[in-house]
Amino acid sequence: MNPANGPAGPDPTARPDDGGEGLGPPPELNLDPLLDDPATRIVVCCGSGGVGKTTTAAALGLRAAERGRRVVVLTIDPAHRLAQSMGLTELDNTPREVPGTGTAAGGRLHAMMLDMKRTFDEIVEAHADPERARAILANPFYQSLSAGFAGTQEYMAMEKLGQLSERDEWDLIVVDTPPSRSALDFLDAPQRLGSFLDGRFIRLLTAPAKAGGRAGMKMVNLSMAGLSAVTGALGKLLGAGLLRDVQTFVAAMDTMFGGFRTRADATYRLLQAPGTAFLVVAAPERDALREAAYFVRRLAADRMPLAGLVLNRVHAAEVCGLSAERALAAAETLEAREAHLPAGSEPDTGALAAALLRLHAQEMARRAREEHTRAGFTALHPRVPVATVEALPGDVHDLEGLREIGDRLA
Repeated sequence: MNPANGPAGPDPTARPDDGGEGLGPPPELNLDPLLDDPATRIVVCCGSGGVGKTTTAAALGLRAAERGRRVVVLTIDPAHRLAQSMGLTELDNTPREVPGTGTAAGGRLHAMMLDMKRTFDEIVEAHADPERARAILANPFYQSLSAGFAGTQEYMAMEKLGQLSERDEWDLIVVDTPPSRSALDFLDAPQRLGSFLDGRFIRLLTAPAKAGGRAGMKMVNLSMAGLSAVTGALGKLLGAGLLRDVQTFVAAMDTMFGGFRTRADATYRLLQAPGTAFLVVAAPERDALREAAYFVRRLAADRMPLAGLVLNRVHAAEVCGLSAERALAAAETLEAREAHLPAGSEPDTGALAAALLRLHAQEMARRAREEHTRAGFTALHPRVPVATVEALPGDVHDLEGLREIGDRLA
C-alpha cells in the first residue's frame, strides 16, 4: 500500500470513475437492504471529523438491531458522543448492551470504545505464558509503546475488529473510525508495524538480545559509537536504561511479532471481503467532500468494498418561487422605504419583512452552495451511491434522535 499523506481533494481535471461525463443524479444508496442482508458482517464508517460520523454509526447500529440483527458498534473515536447518544454513562473496551434496544426477533445492540492499551495488554496475556506476560506488561518501553506510540491505536483497532469478528455473539459489526485527516490509517497498521519492527534502528537496539552476553553488548557499543559519529549525541539521548528496556522488551516479545503481522493481515483481508461495506460520511461542504473523494479513491486503490456516500446535514431545497437575488432586491426596497419615513412616525412591518427576506436569501444561497459542492463530487464519482440526511434542528442525544437519523438514512 502506498497511500497519500492526506486527502488531496477532488481534482477538477480528474476523470470520473466511469470515464463518462458524470451527468445526472447519482444512484440512490438504500441502506435497509444492506443492513438486512445476513451476508453483511462489517460496516465501516469513515470520514473527516465533525460530519456526524459517530452519530451515523450509532444510528445504523440501532436500526439494524431493531430490524433483528445482533449488532456491536465499535468506536475508535476517543470522544464520548457515542455513549451519550445511546444513553450510557460510559463506554470501555468491553461491549455493553444498550438498554431498550432488544427485539422479539432476537435483535440487540452492544457498543464499545477502543482502549488501545487494554487491547494490547489482552494480546500479550493471550499469547504469552504468565511469566513472560508479566515481564512484558511491566517493561517501561512496552508501557510507552502501548500507551501512545504512533500507529498503535490503528493497529489495536485492527486487532479488536479481528477479535469481534471471530466471536459468534454478533452478526454485524459497525466501526466508527477516528476523526482525523488520515481516518483510514488503520488499513496501514500491518505495514507500519512491520516497518517499525524491521527497521534498522530497532535491529540495532535489539542486537544484544539476539547476540547475547558480552559479545552482544560489545557489538551494540561499537554500533552506537559508529552512529554517534554521524548523529552526535544519540547515545546520550537514548541512555543505557532505554537500551536495556528495549532489549528486554524485544527478547520477551520476539515470538509474538510474527503473530501481530499475521492477525493484522487476516483482518485486512476481512475488510476486503464481500461481507464488508465501507460508508464514506461527509457533510455538504467543500472540505468534507474533498476528504470524501480522497477516501473513495483510497478504498478503490486498496480494493475495499465501498457501499456509498452518506451526506449528512443537507438543507432541503424546498420549492420556492423567490430566488436569493429577488429576495435581496425586495429587502433593499423595503429598507429604503423604511429609511425615508418621516421622523417620529410609527415604523411599519417593512423592517421585519426585510430582515426575513435577507434570512431567506442566505438560506437559498446556502442550498445553492451545497448543491454545487455535491455536484462537483458526483461529477468525479458518478457511480458512487448517495444517501442524504436532512439537517436536524439540534444535536442527537438519545435513542429517539438516533431512530430519526436512521429513518432519514433509509
